[in-house]
Amino acid sequence: MGVEQPIFSTRAHVFQIDPNTKKNWVPTSKHAVTVSYFYDSTRNVYRIISLDGSKAIINSTITPNMTFTKTSQKFGQWADSRANTVYGLGFSSEHHLSKFAEKFQEFKEAARLAKEKSQEKMELTSTPSQESAGGDLQSPLTPESINGTDDERTPDVTQNSEPRAEPTQNALPFSHRYRFVEFCYFSSAISKHWEAELAALKGNNAKLTAALLESTANVKQWKQQLAAYQEEAERLHKRVTELECVSSQANAVHTHKTELNQTIQELEETLKVKEEEIERLKQEIDNARELQEQRDSLTQRLQEVEIRNKDLEGQLSDLEQRLEKSQSEQEAFRNNLKTLLEILDGKIFELTELRDNLAKLLECS
Repeated sequence: MGVEQPIFSTRAHVFQIDPNTKKNWVPTSKHAVTVSYFYDSTRNVYRIISLDGSKAIINSTITPNMTFTKTSQKFGQWADSRANTVYGLGFSSEHHLSKFAEKFQEFKEAARLAKEKSQEKMELTSTPSQESAGGDLQSPLTPESINGTDDERTPDVTQNSEPRAEPTQNALPFSHRYRFVEFCYFSSAISKHWEAELAALKGNNAKLTAALLESTANVKQWKQQLAAYQEEAERLHKRVTELECVSSQANAVHTHKTELNQTIQELEETLKVKEEEIERLKQEIDNARELQEQRDSLTQRLQEVEIRNKDLEGQLSDLEQRLEKSQSEQEAFRNNLKTLLEILDGKIFELTELRDNLAKLLECS
């Protein structure tokens, strides 16, 4: 009997879709774990399995209807209807993602071929059974058709005076026993097929039920929002009516108020012109005094500024020389840092490959 063996392994961060929001990703591993493809030669089934310690965080059987989607350069996902979830994997590089996707497509195609071969085998098994049964299998199988009719199982009592016991199962003719074994095998194959179909239908039913509940909740929420919007519209309509009534009464007051405002505005403008003229005369007198003082002060400041300007020019020249020296030193430091980063990236990549190889050796051993 065959044993389930790993046929491809890689390392990735494992995620599952949030069952509540169906949008956000929930990490199921704190760090990168081993994700492997397994093949069960007994059932001819491919599975994706990942363990975090002793806990199985992925146990997904690959079916022909599954699709692995690359959502970014280092992230991919697939939906498992039987587990009623969506798995996501985050890889360390685009190469690892592409390799995993290629293997997914390869094993998906192998699962499809295995399913077709199993269906063909079931059809071939049912065909000889129908041919060996002849015309009897055109009617439904019954206990009488398998074990023989009452006439076949009971001898004619009128020909023999001594009655005989009924034949046991081992005393049946070979053709009936062969038909019985074929019927049991065919029934077992059909039972497994319909169990798988039933499991798939249960998964779809759970999805549809969840979608229906979500839609019902959304409809209730929309109805509540619609009722609130209707109440707000009625309140605003009443407010508009009240404002229209107040507006008609305020027109007369507004006209009188406008006339008074115009008169007040004219008086204020006249007063403002007079005040501006007085201020202008005062400013002319003060300006004449200030101009003389400013002239003396500016002459003194100009001399001080010229002296300070010369000092600043010397300082600026010194700073420019320091800046050029600092830029050259910084450029050399950046080049050295880039070289160190490149060497560090190479060492990290080599350590990652060494870790993957050690993990593979541990898994193989």
